[in-house]
Amino acid sequence: MNICMVGHGMMGVWHSNALINMDCCLHTVVGRRAKPVADFANQYGYRQWTVDLEEALESDEIDIVILANPSEMHAETALLSLGAGKHTLVEIPIAMNLADATLVTAKAQKLDLKLGVVHPMRVRPEMVALRDRVMDQEESVRQIVSRFYIHRLRNVGATGYKRSWTDNLLWHHTTHLLDLGLWIMNDPVKDVRSWMPAPDSETGIPMDLYLGVETRGDRSLVCAGSYYSHENIFDVFIVSGRNSYRLDVFNNTLNIGSDMTVMAPEAENCALITRDFVESVREGRDPVVTGNSVLPAMTVLQQVQEQWDKIHGACKIPGRP
Repeated sequence: MNICMVGHGMMGVWHSNALINMDCCLHTVVGRRAKPVADFANQYGYRQWTVDLEEALESDEIDIVILANPSEMHAETALLSLGAGKHTLVEIPIAMNLADATLVTAKAQKLDLKLGVVHPMRVRPEMVALRDRVMDQEESVRQIVSRFYIHRLRNVGATGYKRSWTDNLLWHHTTHLLDLGLWIMNDPVKDVRSWMPAPDSETGIPMDLYLGVETRGDRSLVCAGSYYSHENIFDVFIVSGRNSYRLDVFNNTLNIGSDMTVMAPEAENCALITRDFVESVREGRDPVVTGNSVLPAMTVLQQVQEQWDKIHGACKIPGRP
């Protein structure tokens, strides 16, 4: 398997680390500026590098493309990659609107290509075990409350690198929380209510969010977050008829009732998805997180976006096409 990595920020690092000891070839890395991408290629042992994605996609040697580029480019570059006949793994989110997400999944299906999406919270063994119990009707989840809070008043990513793009609280960070909740509950959505303020005068984007989902089975899912926070919080609190679970992603801990255990860091969960995708292509099976499986979350996010558009007016904001 020859791999083409698009993007060499934090997620490009995580995916590359996951692949180093696999039976595959780090073939090409694509970046925006020549020197940084060349340095990255040399550091990780990629055979070649380029600043031209279409040039990379022309190579018949490439089997798999991993898109670790800015969120706003995911749909466009996924369509290009699939159109070039490449199996494609897309970083979260698959797209920044439901229409584009549907286009990407439909194209992969039409061309009979593997399409995976990086939703690392879905492969945490503890969450997999909980969902299995829900699916087997051994446990029923009543409520999920999740939070994402960081201080991001400047356009600097988790590694301290100044980005050329702007993040999005709804279509990126909330996607992690929402998708996990919908996936675990496995209960159709009945109603969606949300709030986001007008864009911040400095960043140009909405910086706070509340999202409430009511399911047909009378269960609730609440997501809240802010880029103004001076404390970093990324957690999920799950209440079931059997127990309560508090997943603290930043601190890699899981509280089940009063008992706390240490979990694998998020980079290792990302690696599980990366490696699984390569094996899914090799074995001719579906990847652990398919494109179609994330459409329920995309549908809810689209409803939230339309609720915001109705109040503030549909407009182009930084980091969202």
